[in-house]
Amino acid sequence: MALKAMLALLGMALFFAFVGLGTWQLQRRAWKLDLIERVTERVRAQPVAAPAPAQWPEVTAQQHEYLPVTLTGRLLTQKTVLAQAVTELGAGFWVMTPLQAADGSQTLVNRGFVPASEREAWLPAAAAETAAAPQSITGLLRMSEPGGGFLRDNDAAQQRWYSRDVAAIAAAQGLERAAPYFIDAGRPGQPVAAQTWPRPGMTVIAFHNSHLVYALTWYGMALMVLAAAVIVVRWEKRRALPAHKTL
Repeated sequence: MALKAMLALLGMALFFAFVGLGTWQLQRRAWKLDLIERVTERVRAQPVAAPAPAQWPEVTAQQHEYLPVTLTGRLLTQKTVLAQAVTELGAGFWVMTPLQAADGSQTLVNRGFVPASEREAWLPAAAAETAAAPQSITGLLRMSEPGGGFLRDNDAAQQRWYSRDVAAIAAAQGLERAAPYFIDAGRPGQPVAAQTWPRPGMTVIAFHNSHLVYALTWYGMALMVLAAAVIVVRWEKRRALPAHKTL
């Protein structure tokens, strides 16, 4: 009897756990659909000025990621870093160059993608920086990608970047007033000449949304537990009947 009680409790625990996980996935699905709708509307909005230094503490992914922004300054080309990337054009690098505003603050700008064959052409020159005219850049605000990517950690000492880690890149390049975000230059869908390097406008705006499948899977497992319980109960009842009634 003790074993039967334990099995019954285990079955109940599994049933309610699976139902709870299925419900949680439905809640996640609702959150994801809201996120997709919000980001889609945000990307289509008119560009606004990029958050100024006084606003940096208030910048969050929920409120600002993929927001179209415009900023003006001089590109510090000698402080460019190349971050590894895999895109629809193949493997290569993002060209990350700081843009210094008139107030002395810097914002990392992802100027676009270059294939591996173009890597040498976009490495920072060993010579001193050449004067660059101020320019305005429009793109999408993105949040930092700390740590690394491609199952590798960023190596600042060797200038090997596997993610666009704003704080680490700023420290490695001596950027003392760097924004906590970076800008993806261009906007998805904009026309660009075929051999333009770096290639802007390659931000991928896609969100994995399999929560309904996961929810149905968990609910299905709950039903399997319930069905197994029904089979066991019926079998126990049949076994308890006198022998002549089972004929």
